Amino acid sequence: MNRQAQSAVLFVLGAALLHAGATDLYLRYVKAGLRPLVLAAGVVLIATALATAWYEWRHKDHAEGHGEDHGGEQGEGEGHGGGHVHREPRVSWLLVLPLFALILVAPPALGSYSAMRTGTALQQAYGYQKLPATGPLRLGLADYAGRAVYEHGRGLAGRRITITGFVALDHSGAPYLVRMALNCCAADAQPVKIGLTGQIPPVLKPDGWLQVTGTYTAKRTKDTVNGGPIPYLDITEARPVPTPHDPYDETWNN
Repeated sequence: MNRQAQSAVLFVLGAALLHAGATDLYLRYVKAGLRPLVLAAGVVLIATALATAWYEWRHKDHAEGHGEDHGGEQGEGEGHGGGHVHREPRVSWLLVLPLFALILVAPPALGSYSAMRTGTALQQAYGYQKLPATGPLRLGLADYAGRAVYEHGRGLAGRRITITGFVALDHSGAPYLVRMALNCCAADAQPVKIGLTGQIPPVLKPDGWLQVTGTYTAKRTKDTVNGGPIPYLDITEARPVPTPHDPYDETWNN
């Protein structure tokens, strides 16, 4: 590609990053806290594209002016093939297609297929925020799982607990509620799982999002993939909900 083409590709890429960062599209690729970096990268790429185009324009303008000063010599050179231009293959512009795909097509978040083929990534957090003494609790899935396993349900027993996640079924049809947790980006997403017991809906669709309400139970099992702990929730109510704008778990702790 020549400089004009390079600047065009840089501009489109920068615009794609700005579009992703200005909307929720970036959440399909990186965690929410990285939004400023996505926007900054878009600004830098656009500035680089404009600077490249300006440099090329100045260089071309200078070359044309120099050619006018030596018109006779320039004309003679063109007669001997000096003006022959080597064009870049047009197929190189296909490199722009993935950029338009980034803008126009939002990839789906990782779901049950990935979750049930990857072991639970539940790890003990450095600490947990203090829970209110009374009343119902609305917890992130990883937060509940960590408290249930590593704090043995301290502060959870007898409380009404609400959790949201997507459904995954193992090879035997046993249901799990899952959130994919990010360390940085979707490429390193790992599942955190809780098992469901109690009043489970008769029909569960994998990848469908549920908001479940129930109570803590000491029941737990081991993940068949990596042997990690999977706690359970004894549910009393479950209802389908839309996919959240951020499908990855923001309560993830390393």
